[in-house]
Amino acid sequence: MSKRNCSRAGAVAGILLALAAAPARPQSAPPVPPPAYRVLARDILAQLIGINSTHAYGSTVAAQALAARLIAGGFAPADVQVLVPADHPLKGNVVVRLRGTGKGRPILYIGHLDVVEARAEDWTYDPFHLTEKDGWLYGRGTIDMKGQDTAVAVSLIRLEQEGFKPDRDIIAAFTADEEAGGDFSGIDWLLKTHRDLIDAALVINPDGTDAAVKNGRKLYIGVQTAEKIYVTYQIEATDKGGHSSRPTTGNPIYRIARALGRLEAHPFDVHLTDTTRAYFRARAALETGQARADMLDAASANPSPGALQRLSSQVETNVLMRTTCVATVIDGGQGESALPERAKAIIQCRVIPGEAPADIQSALNAVIADPSIRLTVFTPETPSPESPPSKEVIAAVQKVADGMWPNLVVLPYMSAGASDSAFTRSAGIPSYGVDGNFSDIDDPRAHGRDERTNIESFNEDLEFTYRLMKLLAGGG
Repeated sequence: MSKRNCSRAGAVAGILLALAAAPARPQSAPPVPPPAYRVLARDILAQLIGINSTHAYGSTVAAQALAARLIAGGFAPADVQVLVPADHPLKGNVVVRLRGTGKGRPILYIGHLDVVEARAEDWTYDPFHLTEKDGWLYGRGTIDMKGQDTAVAVSLIRLEQEGFKPDRDIIAAFTADEEAGGDFSGIDWLLKTHRDLIDAALVINPDGTDAAVKNGRKLYIGVQTAEKIYVTYQIEATDKGGHSSRPTTGNPIYRIARALGRLEAHPFDVHLTDTTRAYFRARAALETGQARADMLDAASANPSPGALQRLSSQVETNVLMRTTCVATVIDGGQGESALPERAKAIIQCRVIPGEAPADIQSALNAVIADPSIRLTVFTPETPSPESPPSKEVIAAVQKVADGMWPNLVVLPYMSAGASDSAFTRSAGIPSYGVDGNFSDIDDPRAHGRDERTNIESFNEDLEFTYRLMKLLAGGG
């Protein structure tokens, strides 16, 4: 282990020991913002959900709407900028700055305004209308991540209206095209063309981490210090085709199907990082019996095959332990009476930090085991170096959590999904995923049908975001 990794592991261990020593506190109802800010938040969320900001429609309308809300909330127009690239007029972004005393370098919050597609016929409720039902708020983006965007925006408005003067500026960038299928990254563009507007000492990103609930019990808040690397491949098979009445052995659809079957049956090797071991060590405190023993085993220097196998059988823990590659799109054929001339599929990989995507491509070719199938890179990777665990950030999250949800565990976390933190980390800004909007780990709705957020959790996240922002910014 390198000196860098030793020091990082030591920092994680020190943080975990400090958290374990924290005294237990009595349970009480979590605080929420004053009524006026809860009403404002609901109005802003409803407005954002009502704006279709999928890839085809873009985020400019949402950026303009949020900018107007910030100015109406008290920000000077000069401190709220809507930035739209000339060659991508639908990909608008908004940057707002709460000015401080300048004693420290700024803190930057980032959040994306775009959402993945949602077809009305697949949903129980209109995905682009905020619907309240039985204590839940339904709509595309409620949990990924217009709900969190709302919490950041309302917290800034609240601090501005309170006359809060932090030790360092608080900047928030609400950006375009984070989700899959995008052809323009708002945060990447801002870093390359407007770095002076968003340059900061550290980044807080409410996307890409977990605030987890299981069986109605709040388990933990993860502070994301690392994320898997997103890279996508395409496989393609071709043939001369012909009439469907004369089948041949070269049918591209069957060849692609057989290749995907081999991929489905192939698990990549276990690869435990420092962050993942620290996660299992802390998470074990929340478990009992075999699950607790297996997590402690996985956190050790020499995990047993049995423990790793049992953890691999659960989606939640399996994705933290290895690279995964899965078929997400398949297409083939040109007519019901013709043999297909072409078939192709998209394979989406989430690569453990430290593994080279080129090695994953070689492994995929070996698994496909058909030299007639062509494999190419469809979406290249964006490097995402691990951010060193920050005692300042984790201690601040723990302090705020203690004041809201006593005895809740805060732990280092590597997210299986990708986030815009990959761009800020690559730009040299330490970035941490922190989210106070709890969701059920057994019923994840992000990117899925009937996406929703719990109303109580949404209101608590408003207060959590406000308190953490104020604490990290200092002063006042």
